[in-house]
Amino acid sequence: MSNSKTIKSALISVYYKDNLEPIIKKLHGLNVKLYSTGGTLSFIEKLGIPVTAVDSVTSYPEIFGGRVKTLHPAIFGGILNRRDNESDKKEKEQHHIPDIDLVIVDLYPFEETLAGGAKEEDIIEKIDIGGISLIRAAAKNFNDVVIVSSRHDYTELLSLLENKNGSSDLPDRKRFAAKAFATSSHYDSAIFNYFNTTENIPQFKQSIQQAQVLRYGENPHQQGVFYGDLNKMFTKLNGKELSYNNLLDVDAAVSLMADFTEPTFAILKHNNACGVASRSTIHQAYTDALAGDPVSAFGGILIANKTIDLATATEVNKLFCEVVIAPAYDDDALSVLKSKPNRIILIQNKVTLSPKSFRTLLNGVIEQDKDFKSETEADLKPVTTKTPTPSEVKDLLFANKLVKHTKSNTIVFAKNGQLLSSGTGQTSRVDALVQAITKANNFGFDLKGAVMASDAFFPFPDCVEIAHKAGITAVIQPGGSIKDKDSIEYCNTNGVSMVMTGVRHFKH
Repeated sequence: MSNSKTIKSALISVYYKDNLEPIIKKLHGLNVKLYSTGGTLSFIEKLGIPVTAVDSVTSYPEIFGGRVKTLHPAIFGGILNRRDNESDKKEKEQHHIPDIDLVIVDLYPFEETLAGGAKEEDIIEKIDIGGISLIRAAAKNFNDVVIVSSRHDYTELLSLLENKNGSSDLPDRKRFAAKAFATSSHYDSAIFNYFNTTENIPQFKQSIQQAQVLRYGENPHQQGVFYGDLNKMFTKLNGKELSYNNLLDVDAAVSLMADFTEPTFAILKHNNACGVASRSTIHQAYTDALAGDPVSAFGGILIANKTIDLATATEVNKLFCEVVIAPAYDDDALSVLKSKPNRIILIQNKVTLSPKSFRTLLNGVIEQDKDFKSETEADLKPVTTKTPTPSEVKDLLFANKLVKHTKSNTIVFAKNGQLLSSGTGQTSRVDALVQAITKANNFGFDLKGAVMASDAFFPFPDCVEIAHKAGITAVIQPGGSIKDKDSIEYCNTNGVSMVMTGVRHFKH
């Protein structure tokens, strides 16, 4: 049953008035009686359309600088009374309460004010009270009332008014009610999270209003949705839509590149870097990053932290890759990269990312601080008789950045600002080491003079022994094993330098 209801009266009180005029004119054309307050009242009056001030219904003026204006039984009774309930009808007549069939209300811009760096008193003033109460009341009584809680729903409302001549069916009202509760819950979550930055109440509340349905999830038989504003994060210049797996790789790429300031190029596959190099030019950085593993680079995600020029784009264009990310592109470089219509080309915009990460786990969610720790030379503690040379120190720090962004257990080899190879996601640190050695040999890299980074401590001296025999001359690791001295003793005996950071970089 459609349970059609004709809209005969409407309460309109909004902060944002863009695109409101056509709705007001349409309601007037349908002979809908309008009620309003404050700035919206003035807006409607300037259109030359009859409108009744709310305070003439409540017989009570707006008070406390507009903090209280709609919080009155005459208004909420007009929204909440059940039209088919005889008791409600009698009370409504007894108290001379008019029906309100449509409520168009939005909320004070709390999040926008917060993002603008306003003072606390200004932020608190943008916590809406009357609006949120009106939204919840109208949404609760969706059997009789249409609620529009966002300017983003004006087009849908106008279409409803035009197509159904001012009437609404129960599915229409229930859909608007669902949207209204989404609006109110998101608003309250934002306010809670603001207060909780200092109070640290252990509750998980996250709300994201933007959503993008993906072609599928990790595999074709899985559904996938991205919640967030990709258009704020990236400017897309070319290619198809990002897939679920693309997004995982792009996230890993952005996180990795955030640790580099010198011209650096990285190639990632399945969330791990298979090629990274820092050089004086982005062109040379790409060439050396690709040399790290030209096989895995096929179908990978490419990211640069400097403008991609024509020379770099020409080389990139020889490789099949899913996504290219950079802060900017020269025009002629962009023309070359766009020659592959499906290649996704993104400009990475400057966006402040959340300091927290979370994922679903068992029957809940696990949350943690993101790993923003990036060691500097001051964080290195030499523990061997031989200390690393200045060039080795530079490579140790480079390798340590990479190990932080590679799946555990992991070992990373680097030399001269280039990733030579890595062992990724192994259940044994020795297995990760052997994998890295094998991979380096397969691509013809000489490990003599290279450095080794480990994401966690060495429980036994076997890793430093195997690495030394492969040519490694310097090692960086967190330390913390009860058998650290065994690894240190091996290094001292065999002329290998080792530094410890005291910081583990597991990544699972």
